[in-house]
Amino acid sequence: MTATAGTTPFGAGSLVGAPVRRVEDPALLRGEGTYIDNLDFPDVVHLAFVRSNVAHAELTGVDTSAALAMPGVVGVWTSDDFDLPGHVGLMALNPAIVHHPLAKGRVRYVGDAIAVVAAETKLQAVDAAEMVVVDYEPLPPVVDFEFAMDDAAPVLYEEIGSNLIFGQREPDGYDPLAGADVIVRGRFENQRVAVVPMEGSALAVIPGAEGDEFALTVYLACQMPHMIRGRIAQQFGLEPEQVRLIAPHVGGSFGGKHWSPEGIVATRLALDLGRPVKFIEGRSENMLTLPHGRAQVQYVELGLHHDGTIVGMRCQVVGDSGAYGGFGGLFANGPTRMMAQGVYHIPKIGFDGAAVVTNTAPLGAYRGAGRPEASALIERAMDLAADELGIDPAELRRRNFIRPDEFPFTTLSGVTYDVGEYDKALTEALRIADYDALLAEQVERRARGDAKLLGIGMAVYVEITAQGSGEYGAVEVHADGSVTVKAGTSAHGQGHATAYSQIVAGELGIDIEDITYIQSDTAQVPRGSGTGGSRSLQLAGSAVLGASHTVLDRARHIAAGMLEAAPEDIVVTGDGGLAVAGTPSKSFTWAQVATEADAQGEPLAAEYDFKAIGATFPFGAHVSVVEIDKETGEVDLLRHIAVDDCGRIINPMLVDGQVHGGLASGISQALYEHFVYDDDGNPLTSTLAEYALPSAAEFRHWEVSHTETPSPLNPLGAKGIGESATVGSTPAVQNAVVDALSHLGVRHLDMPLTPEKVWRAIRDAEAGTPPPAWREPPAGFERLPVRERKELTDEEQIDI
Repeated sequence: MTATAGTTPFGAGSLVGAPVRRVEDPALLRGEGTYIDNLDFPDVVHLAFVRSNVAHAELTGVDTSAALAMPGVVGVWTSDDFDLPGHVGLMALNPAIVHHPLAKGRVRYVGDAIAVVAAETKLQAVDAAEMVVVDYEPLPPVVDFEFAMDDAAPVLYEEIGSNLIFGQREPDGYDPLAGADVIVRGRFENQRVAVVPMEGSALAVIPGAEGDEFALTVYLACQMPHMIRGRIAQQFGLEPEQVRLIAPHVGGSFGGKHWSPEGIVATRLALDLGRPVKFIEGRSENMLTLPHGRAQVQYVELGLHHDGTIVGMRCQVVGDSGAYGGFGGLFANGPTRMMAQGVYHIPKIGFDGAAVVTNTAPLGAYRGAGRPEASALIERAMDLAADELGIDPAELRRRNFIRPDEFPFTTLSGVTYDVGEYDKALTEALRIADYDALLAEQVERRARGDAKLLGIGMAVYVEITAQGSGEYGAVEVHADGSVTVKAGTSAHGQGHATAYSQIVAGELGIDIEDITYIQSDTAQVPRGSGTGGSRSLQLAGSAVLGASHTVLDRARHIAAGMLEAAPEDIVVTGDGGLAVAGTPSKSFTWAQVATEADAQGEPLAAEYDFKAIGATFPFGAHVSVVEIDKETGEVDLLRHIAVDDCGRIINPMLVDGQVHGGLASGISQALYEHFVYDDDGNPLTSTLAEYALPSAAEFRHWEVSHTETPSPLNPLGAKGIGESATVGSTPAVQNAVVDALSHLGVRHLDMPLTPEKVWRAIRDAEAGTPPPAWREPPAGFERLPVRERKELTDEEQIDI
């Protein structure tokens, strides 16, 4: 059955809003989880990859003879030994760029795979890989992605003729700042970060014997099994039905785990060798090669009237795509542009977005995928404007908010916000923080000349979730009274089994312990779009809800026949059965009804495909309070208040868990994380000894709260939450640190706000040379193709 959003009510026994404990956790806590590295297959071979230690070079020779002579080695291959399909991530930025799974003639970043070794054990494969000798002819690398736009930069792909591989700009002469009394300018860097999931990339490929149902069975740590199954089938000349893809327990992903070059190589070898092939990524490999996130520089100019009303905004944004046009570079001109307007009335926006290639690891969809960058862009600009105009940052935001009565609201980038109450979230966050008292304490500390500087930062954000997609759900009641639930999403820690089972249990009046949840196996779940973009609950949850209602409707008809009553008089009882309303003594259990359904020749089951009318737009307000040691530059995060709105909350325990994870990601980027290359393209932070990933000990207790504005676009009223706290927290912390230093003349500092960076800013400010907030954008934007645009008046936005 296929349906769109409607007004389907929840059942009388609905568990919506109940803090049901996660049903996934007991097995994980007992060590019963099944990860790919735990799987053992007979006659399996293990892979190890030989990777480039040079950022940019011609390959002049690869000697595999010593590796082939090592114990247990099955074979060693380079790109010359077989044809491999080119690797494409979730999308390609430029068709002229081909990512060969094994480098063909040239390496383009440190970590690029050159050869692969297959051996009987993992240790044998790793030892043999170290014996492969590679000769290089170095080429000049391009590491700085702003420099990549310059005419003086070496061109990395001659067939393109430029390092600019994607983008658009505004027409010449378009001035969104015309009429402004005040213009503030800032150059903001959203630094490159590593994804760092608990489990690295992992896969096992098992070829089928002649006559088997599946030509390939692939175990893969991933987010989108059905999509990747289609990709594998297309790349290797198979029908999708010939490929079974299973994602067992996955130790986190955050946008990083999809189909990989290593997967292409492993599949080719499994088919050629006729043996199972397994590859488990090491931590340093993961740091080097799993698509990184962010890596965006934003040049932002915000024009305002003296009263704080925004006149317009101009943005010039460049995103790093890494060596092979990783689609993360697209975000500058995609989600970042899409959400740059934020929560504000901005009459005109000019946005030039460029993606470039460099000799660094590819960029992908790290948690938030372009939306945290958009929030950082506008929220830093708002704080610059508040400082320039002498208006309280909260008041400046309030003067420009889109009002609740203006929704649905279509922005200048063409997206339509479903519903929002931005001032409500900000007011609640400021109340929890006791904002006035914090301001008074800040004034007192500055008057005393305290060595501990107090900073108060805020951010009000909106983001986009479940953009343009639908999802599959199914429910079946068995003759023993148990229930099986299926969904096309693929959880890797979010709590789908709990949330979906909670919906079914509440609708059918069945104990949640009697529900089995199945996901992430294309042989058992017929279709699905997977997990990403904070889409799962509002889409798959709505599909499961629809399937539950269909099952319940049929059960009522069956029970009505058994009870000699009208179907509309049949109700779900509190003890897990169906009865005639007002006559609880006349009832049947779900087991009895399911048995009768089987006797009638059709199981008590339903499939349901839910298609969303449009994307939803979660929002919220964060307030961060920091203390900075003026002598050392150390930043101590005293408090962080998060008020997030994800529509109707189905399970507050799951929602708070997602918020906590998002806060960890966002705050960590603000204060600690940065994946760094030197000028030659050598990674300086490729292990957790150098990469500053904080532990739980670095974080204080967060103050988490919510407002609820249900979305009209799905029957649950839900919006996404998995990435929202990342979108809101990073600029709030950054604004707090800059606020602590603002009385010294510091107007901006880029992330991460490390003690050394903060200490130097304090010393420079005391010397009368605070770090500049602005410099002119690099040359190159003028070479981008011109975007066609149509300005919308406020009335047109509201009408749409």
